[in-house]
Amino acid sequence: MTDTYIALDLETTGLNPTKDRILEIGAVKVKGGQIQGTYETLVNPGVRISGRIEELTGITNEMAADGIDTRPAVTGLVEFCEDLPLLGHNIMFDYSFLKQNAVNLNLEFEKEGIDTLKIARTLFPDMEHRSLQALCCYYRITQERAHRAVSDALSAMELYQRMGREFPDSPRELFEPRQLVRKVKKQGPVTPAQKGYLNDLIKYHKITLEVSVDALTKNEASRIIDRIILEHGRIQK
Repeated sequence: MTDTYIALDLETTGLNPTKDRILEIGAVKVKGGQIQGTYETLVNPGVRISGRIEELTGITNEMAADGIDTRPAVTGLVEFCEDLPLLGHNIMFDYSFLKQNAVNLNLEFEKEGIDTLKIARTLFPDMEHRSLQALCCYYRITQERAHRAVSDALSAMELYQRMGREFPDSPRELFEPRQLVRKVKKQGPVTPAQKGYLNDLIKYHKITLEVSVDALTKNEASRIIDRIILEHGRIQK
């Protein structure tokens, strides 16, 4: 096992890193088996949060509106992580969101990772449910705020340590970091021309968007413009 890593968890507005947004970041820096620091922030996603996500996480639209923007949130995390490997439950989910945002912001974020879900699948092949909550229940790990980022990061850290202690004779590589591979394409921000035309369409058709125009990518803006024109028509001179 390794005793130096970043335990990480994200809350997001959905499951697709190319379309959905980071809502909360929680990271715990562990060195020599001891917690050295935490990084925790709500992120303003620039879109309305669905009722399902509000219910799951307890994060409301009002709370998210007080979060920091994605750029400083992700930049701060990249700096916090240093050159340490990541640890999390289904870590590729979290890494895929961070890698997409890092590429969009021209940040380097190549990482090794440890996935407690993959470890659990190997160690508990007959267990019906291997979610973080199910495994915490199995090990009686107290979760103060399930589905909140730092709480889940701490739970994944404790789960990793518990499984290591229970299965000391397991293959060493099962608990060691492996290279995380996620290829993404940079998503450019909305262009000034798109922003101007989209704002004109919104005003002309008296539409309310559930997303900030400034938070859109170039592709997202294009899709929204096409949808508005299809549903409401072009601006008539």
